[in-house]
Amino acid sequence: MKAEVFLPDDYRPAEDEPFMNERQLEYFRRKLVAWKTELLEESRDTIEGLQESTRNIPDIADRASEETDRAIELRTRDRQRKLVAKIDAALRRIEEGEYGYCEVTGEPISLKRLDARPIATMSLEAQERHERREKVHRDD
Repeated sequence: MKAEVFLPDDYRPAEDEPFMNERQLEYFRRKLVAWKTELLEESRDTIEGLQESTRNIPDIADRASEETDRAIELRTRDRQRKLVAKIDAALRRIEEGEYGYCEVTGEPISLKRLDARPIATMSLEAQERHERREKVHRDD
């Protein structure tokens, strides 16, 4: 079992420390766990809300409006479910020592990018190349 890593409340990863040291890994692990917890709580709230709002609405326009709202909410939850899977994958990469490195080039992903998008698997440059290729193939 790994020892608990001390992390001050105001800690932010810095470029002048070794890349993906224990403190940085713990910072991103906590960030990912907090994000996942938040998403799961929102999902529970949605399920409870949907269960409570199953009622018979006589007005057809009101019923259509409520059905549209439900569909949007369910699509949002589906996107969040996929996001939770990506968070779990990032947590696995932390455990395996692969977190923070581009899956394409093997180069470190910038700390700013990881802080903004902790589930990132590619460096900004690799992501941009991937998106350009995707766009070219999509236009065919």
